[in-house]
Amino acid sequence: MNHDEQLLHASSFGAAAAAYAEHRPDYAQDAVRWALEPAPGPRVLDLGAGTGKLTTTLIAMGAEVIAVEPDPAMLSELRRSLPTVRGLSGSAESIPLPDASVDAVLVGNAMHWFDMAVAGPEIARVLAPGGILAGLWNLMDDRVDWVAGLAEASGSAAIGPRDTPASWRVQSAGAHLPKNGGPARFGSSEQVEFAHGQRRTADSLVATLATRAGVLVLPERERDALLGRIREFLAGRPETAHGEFTLPMLTGVLRTRRL
Repeated sequence: MNHDEQLLHASSFGAAAAAYAEHRPDYAQDAVRWALEPAPGPRVLDLGAGTGKLTTTLIAMGAEVIAVEPDPAMLSELRRSLPTVRGLSGSAESIPLPDASVDAVLVGNAMHWFDMAVAGPEIARVLAPGGILAGLWNLMDDRVDWVAGLAEASGSAAIGPRDTPASWRVQSAGAHLPKNGGPARFGSSEQVEFAHGQRRTADSLVATLATRAGVLVLPERERDALLGRIREFLAGRPETAHGEFTLPMLTGVLRTRRL
């Protein structure tokens, strides 16, 4: 994906902010707990917070959370659903917080959009000494037969290179490092996966996949055709054809410490 395509994908979510808030999954609590385990204190920045999916889990776990999000529509949805949270307009490349003001920076399904040559120094700036940076990604568990079939039927627009366990490990391994060969601001990383799941129906799973960036940027006719193929696949599988089911998932975490 070239730079212009990446910008287009990254900026696509605002138009679907309400659907994103309704249909996107939360994050496995064990994954969030592990991400925060070495943090030197309770102050957490949810960076690229979207509509507050990760923010909600952090609040439930007792963290002191500040949310930063660049898209006005996504931030508006976060403020509407979480009115007691301090939600700020900003980006990974320009964080509106003082130096050393948080103990951990957590990023839910967004670190791959960051320009770490710029964002890395900025994240390191706002982290206290010994602070933690962790990216979390929700993954489709394609080790399950019908999920593998869904990934094949959906194609990369709906289930992309960071959306299944094996490819996520490869794609995210260097997500905390600058791509221009500049100095690293973080140490070696760890990657761990935690079991997760989301209760869905065929219709709500189609609605979930419709909020993926690769689907949002498709021309309307192509998008409708893709979602139609996904509906057809789900209608033909006994696991998904009738009523509610659990979508087998994992939350993958990449964790590193500020140098």
